[in-house]
Amino acid sequence: MSGGGHPKIAVENLAAAYGKTLVLDGVSVSVGEGEMVGVIGPNGSGKSTLLKAMGRLIAPKSGGVYLDGAAISGMSGGEVARCVSVLPQAPPAPDDLTTRELVGYGRYPHISWLKRFGERDREIIEKTLETCRLQSLADRRVSTLSGGERQKAWIGMALAQSPRVMLLDEPAAFLDISHQLEVMDLVADMNRGLGITVIAVLHDLNLAARYCPRLIAVKDGAIFADGTADEVMRPDILRAVFGIGARV
Repeated sequence: MSGGGHPKIAVENLAAAYGKTLVLDGVSVSVGEGEMVGVIGPNGSGKSTLLKAMGRLIAPKSGGVYLDGAAISGMSGGEVARCVSVLPQAPPAPDDLTTRELVGYGRYPHISWLKRFGERDREIIEKTLETCRLQSLADRRVSTLSGGERQKAWIGMALAQSPRVMLLDEPAAFLDISHQLEVMDLVADMNRGLGITVIAVLHDLNLAARYCPRLIAVKDGAIFADGTADEVMRPDILRAVFGIGARV
């Protein structure tokens, strides 16, 4: 299943392994432009590995990943970074960076190593701070921010890349419920308002169903179910994927 039009990002017959341990085996899935997709599944099912392969953080054992029909294996690291932003789970807080400086790191794929930020880069950084509601925190050290504020700053860095695709691994993990909703509201606003394709690994099924019109359930390195939240959040599917009895 994918959204209307051609796939923005797709994996075909993807296999991925860590050493001799095969984590994904023959996975094929495509995501259309402007979709917001949640990836759910138990620990160790391959969710994060799928995201890393999509962002070229790991090389597939076989198969391929395609961005607008072009194999990302044939792109330079800079080309991928200008199109796809990846936010891993619980990135460490840089002690000596301000929020503005962290957000500014998102512009580095767009400038050569010899150049400083131009006016356009500074405009994007300030606009990103505004979009992520971080203006009042711009000059604060990231290490002094609360968990929710810090996560918004990391999302701001990913947004400042001006990506066409955002890959988010547990963007609301370890946050209290109010900050979970605030962070997911921000991600949904970027998806709807800016047309960014979002693929997010989420362990909280309530958040996944609330924010993601499409869900992909992963089990044992393969896609078990793919459809709307109503189609995937069924008691029989949740029992098969998570081994739990659930009332939806």
